[in-house]
Amino acid sequence: MIITLTANPSLDRTVELAGPLTRGGVQRAASAAQQAAGKGVNVSRALAASGVPSLAILPGDPEDPVVAGLRQAGLAHVALPIGQPLRSNITLTEPDGTTTKINEPGPVLNRHQQEELAAAVVEKCDSAAWLVLAGSLPPGVSADFYALLAAKVRAELGAAAPRIAVDSS
Repeated sequence: MIITLTANPSLDRTVELAGPLTRGGVQRAASAAQQAAGKGVNVSRALAASGVPSLAILPGDPEDPVVAGLRQAGLAHVALPIGQPLRSNITLTEPDGTTTKINEPGPVLNRHQQEELAAAVVEKCDSAAWLVLAGSLPPGVSADFYALLAAKVRAELGAAAPRIAVDSS
């Protein structure tokens, strides 16, 4: 089992423009799509497509479009309610392949919500082979959150701790 943590998940929307982007103008879309995302969620999606069991852990209310998207995709997940909407990211693609991305900052997680997220990760890691801590951190979360969480997993699980991979770029 591989556990993924996406601390700042998103609903990724991709809009394919019918013509070149014109700043200040009205654009026609040729197509549009959306899916639940964030680096850890994307890792879980790729693992599921390869037949590898994984569990995505993330903040998010049950009715949030990101959490609903995970359910619809059949991805195993644990979503911890935070009482606020998750972020959306928008990708605009032009016919010549030029891509423009707009990434929202995400919700602010209070100290209690951060502790709940960390506790859920530690709890689910007891039988995991790997823990993947991936993606940006939401506003207000300390830059050392992943390092502290990795240390907590190792301290609490000792030799049974999973291997840990971090991608916070």
